[in-house]
Amino acid sequence: MRRREFITLLGGAAAAWPLAARAQQSAMPVVGFLSSGSPTLWVSFVAGFRQGLNETGFIDGQNVTIEYHWAEGRYDRLPMLAADLARRQVEVIVAGGPPAIHAAKAATSAIPIVFTSGDDPVQAGFVVSFNRPGGNLTGVHLFLTELNTKKLGLMRDLLPQVKVMAMLLNPTNQNADPQSKELQAVGRALGVQIDIFNASSESEIDAAFISIAQQQFSALIVGNDPFFVGRREQLVALAARHAIPVVYDLREYADAGGLMTYGTNLKNSYRQAGIYVGRILKGEKPADLPVLRSTKFEFVINLKTAKALGLTFPPGLLAIADEVIE
Repeated sequence: MRRREFITLLGGAAAAWPLAARAQQSAMPVVGFLSSGSPTLWVSFVAGFRQGLNETGFIDGQNVTIEYHWAEGRYDRLPMLAADLARRQVEVIVAGGPPAIHAAKAATSAIPIVFTSGDDPVQAGFVVSFNRPGGNLTGVHLFLTELNTKKLGLMRDLLPQVKVMAMLLNPTNQNADPQSKELQAVGRALGVQIDIFNASSESEIDAAFISIAQQQFSALIVGNDPFFVGRREQLVALAARHAIPVVYDLREYADAGGLMTYGTNLKNSYRQAGIYVGRILKGEKPADLPVLRSTKFEFVINLKTAKALGLTFPPGLLAIADEVIE
């Protein structure tokens, strides 16, 4: 081959490389991540999700792209964010929490949706059954709503003399009413009255704690809600300021200084969701993937916070704790 022809051929190939790279990049599947929360406070959950993807052979930026849509605690933004992901025709949508799931389900009946849900997904209408979801949704059931009963029992074991407790709920969450009815029914059976306080913004959380303190409640149960998880530092700070013993659902509250938590390991649940997304990207259908049930639960006690509140945990509670923060 003549030198001039070789240089011309090489130049043409070099010019084609960026085009080939762009074509490969554009062919990379896109996964939409729809969350009610904010990126700064969802770091560990995103890490769990990416770990699950990695376990199925998908690495963000190499052979898959993750498009994050954050509602920053504003549930009214979720329908718009979900519609945008559907318009972009992403390969899969990950929806965390009932508000995001409802928005994603309303936005598309064709794009696969993998959820993490604190509500029973059958009762909520997300799937037909656990074993055969049908439709375009499947995911992980977190049992968060059901675990409110366990949280009440733990608080009662810590403070057996308390007969009236407060519960904080977000009224904009579809599962707020079921949570309140269930816990109040359990409370009546145990001889404990549960009074409900509502908050759906930072200022309303402040106001709720002022009311709870003024009415001299000796215990508070924080309901399952993604908005509250995103405001965990505010909740923990207010509990300390007003000297109110509080039980939460996720260990992230205890890590932030909360008194005690009982609930699903959410990072592991997002890992499970990541694995399902990887399987769907490889060709499996949501309708054929049974809804997973969380099996990893954690009871975490923060003794430093207990000491600040002047509380002593019974040996029985300390013995069953998965972790004691000192």
